[in-house]
Amino acid sequence: MIDLHFWPTPNGHKITMFLEEAALDYRIVPVNIGAGEQFRPEFLAISPNNRMPAIVDHAPADGGESIPVFESGAILVYLADKIGRFLPTETRGRKTVLEWLFWQVGGLGPMAGQNHHFVQYAPEKLPYAIDRYVSETNRLYGVLDRRLRGRAFIAGNDYSIADMACYPWIVPWKRQQQDLAGFPDLHRWFEAIRARPATVRAYEKGQAISDAPVVNDASRSILFGQTARVAGSN
Repeated sequence: MIDLHFWPTPNGHKITMFLEEAALDYRIVPVNIGAGEQFRPEFLAISPNNRMPAIVDHAPADGGESIPVFESGAILVYLADKIGRFLPTETRGRKTVLEWLFWQVGGLGPMAGQNHHFVQYAPEKLPYAIDRYVSETNRLYGVLDRRLRGRAFIAGNDYSIADMACYPWIVPWKRQQQDLAGFPDLHRWFEAIRARPATVRAYEKGQAISDAPVVNDASRSILFGQTARVAGSN
């Protein structure tokens, strides 16, 4: 059994997509980030960066004590290694999947996240910041579109954790002020993943937890007002 500490955000959806594809036995433990539940001591014990998702694997491959894992990219690698799927074991294939996984966690996710913040959530509309992050998101869409030219999936013919990592960050493409029609190979890939039964189930699980916006007037200071003192005070 795997406990998944989760809220329906792009990073959270990465892990439900994997778990549904792998048909692993898991239990969702909701972490309402808009209510500050990510600062609870029991959650910080497994995710010291006060970010979800995080997992606790109660049946690790080594047969030892339960293993907690935080950070969505690390969770995907851990789970792929656990079951021997969605991440090649041979050197070249593994290298390619990891390159694109890290491209997402270091590029697409952070840049699209800043896009969301300045376009939708910032109390003051700053044209420079909006233009900067909308343009950078557009550039990254172009990188991914070119990568998918002539390939079914990001790393080649096989579906991998690189695809699971990137897809949820493309889902809000309209909110990111992008147009998938301008990225034909990205659009084809996106529709193929959206139609996968495991993807459908994963997003249904998220909607069952909450379909309300994460950011509102009450949650804004919790989500965007963190400092070292705040993060360490619980």
